[in-house]
Amino acid sequence: MIVSAQPRPTGHPGYSETFPCLEESAEVARKLVRTALAAWGLHELTDTGTLLVSELVANAVKHTNSRLIRVVISRPSERNVRIGVVDKSRTMPEITKSDGEELLLGGRGLVLMDAVAERWGTDVYRWGKQVWGELRYEGRTG
Repeated sequence: MIVSAQPRPTGHPGYSETFPCLEESAEVARKLVRTALAAWGLHELTDTGTLLVSELVANAVKHTNSRLIRVVISRPSERNVRIGVVDKSRTMPEITKSDGEELLLGGRGLVLMDAVAERWGTDVYRWGKQVWGELRYEGRTG
């Protein structure tokens, strides 16, 4: 019996990096997202992916007291890309209903994520959580 390794179209193991929980980390998180999407040939998702990670980082900075965050980018399937931010807070994110003026000053993160992501959620760990959004690639693969 001959066993051959098949290349994984989803890329393995994915991309992740730890950053300080600071606003400035959004810039390097966007670079990480661009790198992952380019490696997977999913350039069409770049604008949405960088927007999504920017909002996730901003939410972690604003709503947690974590010193560090971890940005994680993976492909759970050939057509889906998951972008998440891990922090040490167990406080669950909530979409708040704000009026137009409040949205201009902030509070857009989860509303925006809900609008652009195929789906999103939170994985809770004993020591914190990961908030993530999935983007779906609708073009031709492989």
